[in-house]
Amino acid sequence: MPTPLSNPSDLSNVGRVGRLDLHYARQGQRTILAKSRCTSPWHLFPTMYLDDSGSAFTSFVNPSGGFVAGDQLSIHASLERDAHVVFSTPSANRVYRSLGEEARQTVTLSVASGAILEWFPEVTIPFSGSRFVQAMDVRLEKGATALIWDSLASGRMARGERWAFASLRNEIRITTASGDRLLERYEVRPDQYPVGLVSQYDYVASLFVVSDSLDPTRWPPLRGIVADVLASQGSDLLGGVTEATVPGMAVKLVARSSEVLVTVQELLWDAIRRALCGFSRPFLRRY
Repeated sequence: MPTPLSNPSDLSNVGRVGRLDLHYARQGQRTILAKSRCTSPWHLFPTMYLDDSGSAFTSFVNPSGGFVAGDQLSIHASLERDAHVVFSTPSANRVYRSLGEEARQTVTLSVASGAILEWFPEVTIPFSGSRFVQAMDVRLEKGATALIWDSLASGRMARGERWAFASLRNEIRITTASGDRLLERYEVRPDQYPVGLVSQYDYVASLFVVSDSLDPTRWPPLRGIVADVLASQGSDLLGGVTEATVPGMAVKLVARSSEVLVTVQELLWDAIRRALCGFSRPFLRRY
């Protein structure tokens, strides 16, 4: 479970212990940000509408440029019934070198019946010597849908920092209304444990799609489409798709370049979004 944060009222925590609270509601044909609150370093761009789906696009902004040792940042979002939200970031999530302390991010997401959550942040880049912990807890009511994308770079390749970070721990937990869970948990310490086959690639990514509102007979054809997308990139990408322990599917992949990673992400997102809600993927605005 996510680790509790330190007291945010302590002045020594300003800029280091940041909390972002978001609450979304359906209003007519659109989803609106009904309530929000944030503490430094979190900031928000105004909610945008990038297509005809009525989904509220929200971009998380950390003006510090990344995670510094000792940071304890958290995001808490809730979606009311039939709300539809797309979360992203304007740039990569950088994790800076640490002499000992870890940087931490905790994410809790609550999705009500009929609501759709799309979580597509940019890639996390751990710098040489960095230490990072991320814990994500997603809870779905009956009829809710979640698309969760998470990607990791081996480091700053242009500086020769491939798999040179000190440690990285990551946990993604998705719990359905029935109490069933999909759990991904891993820890990487390249200096202590060889990363094996993954060392030949520069990017690792996961995509989890969970929904009990989709006709079960539609999942196998959709998994077939996903498998075809993964196979389309040849030797530059290695990946697979499997039936999840909850209604949905899990996709894991490794890629040799950022171009391949972005291409595959866009193709997968588009195919899955069309199947689940009848809309193509949004074209995200970068700043």
